[in-house]
Amino acid sequence: MTQSRERSQETDQEPGPRQADQKVKPGAREKEGGRWPRRSGRQLVAASIGNGVEWYDWFAYSFLAVYIADEIFPKGAGSSLVPLLSTFAVFAVGFFMRPVGGLLLGAVADRAGRRSALTLTILLMGGSSLLVAVTPTYAAAGAFGPVVLVVARLVQGLSVGGEFAASTTFLVESAGPGRRGLFSSFQYVSTTAGQLAASGVAALFVSTLDDGQMHQWGWRAPFVIGALLSLAGFWVRRGAQETRSDKHAGGPRPGLFDALRSHPRESLLIVGITAGGTIAYYVWTSYLPTYAQVNAGLDKGDALVAGTISLVFFMLLQPLAGVLSDRVGRKPLLLTFAIGFAVLCVPLLHAVGDSLVSLLLVQCAGMVLLTGYTAIAAAVNAEVFPARVRAAGIGFPYSLAVALFGGTAPYVGTLFEELEMPDAFPWYVAVLCLLSALVYLRLPERAKEELER
Repeated sequence: MTQSRERSQETDQEPGPRQADQKVKPGAREKEGGRWPRRSGRQLVAASIGNGVEWYDWFAYSFLAVYIADEIFPKGAGSSLVPLLSTFAVFAVGFFMRPVGGLLLGAVADRAGRRSALTLTILLMGGSSLLVAVTPTYAAAGAFGPVVLVVARLVQGLSVGGEFAASTTFLVESAGPGRRGLFSSFQYVSTTAGQLAASGVAALFVSTLDDGQMHQWGWRAPFVIGALLSLAGFWVRRGAQETRSDKHAGGPRPGLFDALRSHPRESLLIVGITAGGTIAYYVWTSYLPTYAQVNAGLDKGDALVAGTISLVFFMLLQPLAGVLSDRVGRKPLLLTFAIGFAVLCVPLLHAVGDSLVSLLLVQCAGMVLLTGYTAIAAAVNAEVFPARVRAAGIGFPYSLAVALFGGTAPYVGTLFEELEMPDAFPWYVAVLCLLSALVYLRLPERAKEELER
């Protein structure tokens, strides 16, 4: 009887991971275990505000690309698409800094804490947004203007790469039992909110200013707004609660390449998970308005309005899909997305016409499928790596895949049009989604497993 009582006391004093999750109520937190923060709602706000500001700055460039092309790059002889190609090439250059940001700032998150990395990324983004706003035109400074723009996009790419690594880890580690899918969905809720703000601000300026004012100063104003919002995001994030456990904080610090050396298979898995999702995401949420203008002759204002409405619809879908994944698992949603896009991408893009309604219907239809990936991408990625190297482990391969397939999507789509092969681009997107579907088929289902913190 005495031995039985002693064993019971030992069990109460040293609960295992599953017992601890049962004992600690959602919203509570054991200081030593670092299982989840006391105020999970506040954690969501801190991650969402900063992430939204980051992506507002990032997407403002894409929505205003046609004006940036006219002002920063010289006109190409014989083709009006040459400046636009140059603008999207700089867009792609920013993406290729994202793997560096994912690796470096992901390492900061693993070594110094998630909150430290998150505050650093928001400051970098604010500075780069201000630099875009003051970029001199080609008429005023010649080649110096494009150089300044490239530098600004490189810093933005560094920041965004680190943002996904730290924010993904922070969000998922903030979730209580059975809520990782829901918390994961706020990665793209906030991303879409930032993109929606960028689209809405761009549409507002385009509709209220004449073309001359837009080219003269109107396209710069959204980037000034982004720099100011970054300061607000920095202030909010400083009050967030660290999610890295005391065990990992007090242990040996991981090296810069520890995740790649120790987990090469997991790194490749992240690339396969991301390839189809990232190109579908950037085509449907960022490039499609430009695609409609270039290929179907849709009015600029109508394209921005359709994009804004569809983004609201897309944002509202995310938490619903996140909750569904907590109940049925991640794989059914991933496979629905990938197979659906592989089959329907070509007919959907061919259906884009020269009216606002046709673009809106195509965007909303694709976004229903796309939600199967976006709502749970953060949870799926975080469930692949152990806590010690989770941020850097996610950050580098994810950002590399985004750079290779997502960041180049606008450039590839415009290039196909320049080469008079516009019908090839939808097939390119469909093939990448099909390849990711094959990866999802072999992906272990971890929705019901506990996450190491």
